[in-house]
Amino acid sequence: MKRREVSAHPEATIADSEYSLADIQRKQAKPMRWVVFILAALLAIVVPYGLGRTLAIHHTAGVLRLVSGLDPRGIALIAWTVTLVAFVGLGMSIIESSSWFWRVLFVVGIAAEQLIAGLCLLKFNFWYGTYVIYQQSSVLANAANLGILAAGLSVAVFAVLFVAILIGVRKDSPLNTLTHSWSALTMFFVIELAAILIVLFGGLIN
Repeated sequence: MKRREVSAHPEATIADSEYSLADIQRKQAKPMRWVVFILAALLAIVVPYGLGRTLAIHHTAGVLRLVSGLDPRGIALIAWTVTLVAFVGLGMSIIESSSWFWRVLFVVGIAAEQLIAGLCLLKFNFWYGTYVIYQQSSVLANAANLGILAAGLSVAVFAVLFVAILIGVRKDSPLNTLTHSWSALTMFFVIELAAILIVLFGGLIN
């Protein structure tokens, strides 16, 4: 039998600390950073949407001059990409909570998405609202709204599938690999890509 060496120190070598584990965790949490992040996110949601809606209603001709040369599919792709960036930033800011890059990316992405949503009057009955404001050019606004909705609905579909896999799939099942980080991320992007392809080539824009 092999003999195992045991420490010969009769006393603990780690000095006592006046801070408890809860104190250390509170110190590392830095709640003010999260408060700033939440306030910035709320401003990024409210202010750009209001600005975009104001521009759409009171400066319609100027908005149309800027986007009249764009293709509806291109506008839908831009809106989808911006929304996707916002969702990726939000997800990664939760996973990588120590990194500010993803939080900044989320705030910038959601601000851009809300500006587009405001310009395109995104709401439940946006088809009617966009036609009232933009008339024959409403197809451009509708395309942007469809791009945003495609990204948002894809996130909802992914969330339902992911939760279903977590609950219904056994740990020894091959499908359980979909819960791993890179597999889940791949599944998320596949769903997002399928959604935007349906918008672009499924006849919804026309």
